[in-house]
Amino acid sequence: MLYTLFEYLNELDFPGAGVFQYITFRAGMAIILSLIISMVLGKRIIRLLHRLQVGESVRDLGLEGQKEKEGTPTMGGLIILSAIVIPTLLFARLDNIYIILLLISTLWLGAIGFLDDYIKVFKKNKKGLHGKAKIVGQIGIGLIVGWVLFFHEDVVVVEDIKNHYEVADGMMKKTTEFTEVKSMVTNIPFLKNGEFDYATLIEWTGLDTATWAWIAFIPIVIFIITAVSNGANLTDGIDGLATGTSAIIGVTLAVMAYVTGNVFFANYLNILYVPHAGELVVFMGAFVGACIGFLWYNAYPAQVFMGDTGSLSLGGIIAVFAIAIRKELLIPIICGIFLIENLSVVLQVSYFKYTKKRFGEGKRIFRMSPLHHHYQKKGVPEAKIVTRFLIVGILLAILSIVTLKLR
Repeated sequence: MLYTLFEYLNELDFPGAGVFQYITFRAGMAIILSLIISMVLGKRIIRLLHRLQVGESVRDLGLEGQKEKEGTPTMGGLIILSAIVIPTLLFARLDNIYIILLLISTLWLGAIGFLDDYIKVFKKNKKGLHGKAKIVGQIGIGLIVGWVLFFHEDVVVVEDIKNHYEVADGMMKKTTEFTEVKSMVTNIPFLKNGEFDYATLIEWTGLDTATWAWIAFIPIVIFIITAVSNGANLTDGIDGLATGTSAIIGVTLAVMAYVTGNVFFANYLNILYVPHAGELVVFMGAFVGACIGFLWYNAYPAQVFMGDTGSLSLGGIIAVFAIAIRKELLIPIICGIFLIENLSVVLQVSYFKYTKKRFGEGKRIFRMSPLHHHYQKKGVPEAKIVTRFLIVGILLAILSIVTLKLR
């Protein structure tokens, strides 16, 4: 909204109005505003949740300090959603298809999480929203995201960037030429000139790959969004873990969006240049600010839990963002913490079922899953588990950024 206003003021030569043209400035303002919103509004929302007695009902898992969490306000994801959406509406360009898509994804997944929390808290149903209903909701947003990214005319990439140098008036001048193409190609990490086109997955069918590549692309988008959003949901088990991890991932994706949406950086790093993707840095600025601001209240001992309202939307945002900037193949590294938490649950359940069928008695790999509960069972303090997981998250973030040049 403010971008349009300042663009008009800039045309009138209003002093300082031109600063709104810079993505870095608007991203910085989004971070500041989201921090203010999450910290100021957060206190009021927590008080409201207390008055409404929207408290967490904790199952007895035999974990140390678990009973102290009983009654802690949940549905704090409303704080995060507000701190993301409001700065984005104010500082981002609302005619950008990627911004529109991220806003839809945020509200869609936030609504699914809110419904789940509402059923748990107000309907006194500890199971919450049925698992199949959640999956249907995630598939729905996956269909929308995949369809828009494949068919929308503004979603393009530049595969061939050429620089030309010429001497004019005694000075060397550089011009850059490129052609925007409609393609579902994405970057492959660690490989020089590594690119993968989803269209190749349907070549065996004999169909026109340019027209029918969505048959392969959309299911992959659905899988990624479902996996990452559920991974964030599983990670939200101890104070500050999901929030801190998401903030680290957000900073990493913001860096990648900036270089991906800048023709000069993309050319230098030899990665895909995605026009208009740089605007996503503003959205991710709000995302990171919201996570850090929420961490003010969610750090151990937590004054509020985000609930599924926050965790499902955080994971979904990360997935959609990575797909939009063509870095989804880096998700196993960037979201390594989410992946480990997901795998720990899958391995635990699979091994238990296998041993029960084979030996008549189910056995476990971990003392408890997801993985962070395993360390709690071993007696490691909650704050130390979170700190160590965040350190691993930072290392994975650095490795992810290094892959831009490590080929």
